[in-house]
Amino acid sequence: MEPSSDYRELDLLSRTDSPRAWVMVICAFVSMFTVFGVLYSFGAFVGPMMVEFRASHQAVSTVFSTAVLIYFFLGALTGHLADRLGPRPILTAGALAMGAGMCLTALIHRLWLGYLTYGVGVGIGVACGWVPTVAVVGGWFSRKRTAALGVAVSGIGVGTLVVAPAAATMIERWGWRTTALLLGGFAAAAMALCAAIMERAPLSTQGRKSAIVRAVRTPVFAFLYMSWLAYVAALFITFTFLPIYATEHGATLTAGATLSGLIGLASVIARAAFGILANRFGTLRLYRLTFLLYALSFSLWLFARSYPWLVAFALAVGASYGGIVALSPAVVAQLFGLEGLGALIGTLYTAGGIGVILGPPVAGFMIDFSGSYSGAIVLAMAMAGAGFAVLTLLETKDKPHLTKLVTGSEA
Repeated sequence: MEPSSDYRELDLLSRTDSPRAWVMVICAFVSMFTVFGVLYSFGAFVGPMMVEFRASHQAVSTVFSTAVLIYFFLGALTGHLADRLGPRPILTAGALAMGAGMCLTALIHRLWLGYLTYGVGVGIGVACGWVPTVAVVGGWFSRKRTAALGVAVSGIGVGTLVVAPAAATMIERWGWRTTALLLGGFAAAAMALCAAIMERAPLSTQGRKSAIVRAVRTPVFAFLYMSWLAYVAALFITFTFLPIYATEHGATLTAGATLSGLIGLASVIARAAFGILANRFGTLRLYRLTFLLYALSFSLWLFARSYPWLVAFALAVGASYGGIVALSPAVVAQLFGLEGLGALIGTLYTAGGIGVILGPPVAGFMIDFSGSYSGAIVLAMAMAGAGFAVLTLLETKDKPHLTKLVTGSEA
């Protein structure tokens, strides 16, 4: 005898927002701690790699940009596969890719090989460890989804806080090649552990292709997409060039990498805070506010005259960036529902791939051409401001029609 629909509904309710659901949050936290901690430690590798390969800012930053480009564009695929297959096979593939990518990078003797080893390996690893776990957490919660997502994605900030300075210290002691090997082994082990524990969500996030395509074609999604593109362009200019900027202005390698760690520290606090505040002030309204704060924070970098100013910038940009990352999955779930959540989040994040193309490589060219970082900082500020402007259009022009645009019906 098959269980009644009422029984199945009670079973789902008992599993969502449960202690087991919070175990999934911890797994997602560890996965994002690992993949983004390793990724955002790249700023500590820039200087040593420039020296060893006699390469320019633009050439070395393109190694990093390749990884970011791949994980942003693969996010739609890994999110869709996680919706259909569950998180375990995706996380397992990510563990293999990231471990192999970092270890092979430690062996390269030509910089262009890093585009393949680091770019492809780390890019696939992040794509497998980020979007799928965010979607799974979304499907394990109903009442506390925004708070749970905020805790899960805070793994990104904690990973940045811990791994980036640790990588800089290891590079100073053992060199960048040994450090890459150690980070590769750590990433493979941590992601494999997450794969062994994480389970498919009780609330299905699998969506019909027609519904996903319909959602992606709405003006609402287009505004979200453009704002994410602008946000990422500015963010990765920061992560790529802030550490080397600090060292070229008198800071030590560890002090420069610590700025990335401070961005992570501020983002951790902000993710938890914004996740709680969203229930009181509204997710979409708060999301727009974080973009405004993000754009304004770049003025601290532009007018910085000492290391404490850079610390202030790192904390300000970290807090606003943490809010953006914490709220974006909840914004997508609020506007479009759970159906196809992984695929929708992954599709939104492909905008980041375009942002990476427009961000670090162009900024690196501007630095090499002018011999100054001012133009690159202004570029980052302009992109961040554009992201806020787009969300302002969403609020003022399309807010009365959100329900119609998303569902195809009148409110």
